[in-house]
Amino acid sequence: MRAEQARRRRRRIRLASSAAAAIVIAVVAGITLAVTSGGSGATSLAPSGLSLAPLSTLGALQPAPAPGATGSEGVPVPAAAPLAGLAMAASGQPVDQISCQTNEQILFHIHAHLAIFVNGKARQVPAAIGVPGAQAQETPNGPFIAAGTCFYWLHTHAADGIIHTESPVQRTYTLGDFFDEWGQPLGPAQVGPATGRVVALYDGKVYQGNPRDIPLTAHAQIQLDIGTPLIAPQPVTFPAGL
Repeated sequence: MRAEQARRRRRRIRLASSAAAAIVIAVVAGITLAVTSGGSGATSLAPSGLSLAPLSTLGALQPAPAPGATGSEGVPVPAAAPLAGLAMAASGQPVDQISCQTNEQILFHIHAHLAIFVNGKARQVPAAIGVPGAQAQETPNGPFIAAGTCFYWLHTHAADGIIHTESPVQRTYTLGDFFDEWGQPLGPAQVGPATGRVVALYDGKVYQGNPRDIPLTAHAQIQLDIGTPLIAPQPVTFPAGL
């Protein structure tokens, strides 16, 4: 009996050792895969499901121009002309199932930033996109759109590139939705009136896809470059409250 018990103990020890060795091998293999995948420079899949490539895939980039003066929201306003005006902007009718309501809706309230460069030159995203009948209020740092006939769930209060998402429902809004409110075309070869190859950046990486599909997530840093040279990203700091 004692001999049989000893044999059983030895067998349990061998099984336990084999299982431990298998776990170690699996862990090492997983680490090796992660390291080799991370260093390959290949396209990565962001946690949000976006297909992004390293910024290095674009080659040499021209440094971003100096930011403009700080605007009414505490974010620099490009010292440049607007990409386009508001003549074609939505004036109250629903757009992409986005309504225009008399009061701002804040159940779902986030902000993203959009920078635009045409042939290496900055362009403003104008204030009052998504605010028909906009009324500006003067502040020490420039105008701020404080009122209007109604507010679309996507809109701008200043010409600083901050896109406000203020919605009664939580859903995914895209850059295409915003441009549809603006009344401007957006695609792989056109941004508003500017035409040419469009390179889109999302949080410092190259977005691979139609720029219309870029999601307006909280504090997303989005940049559109039309033509050349391509400009290095210049992230903004979101002040408290944005």
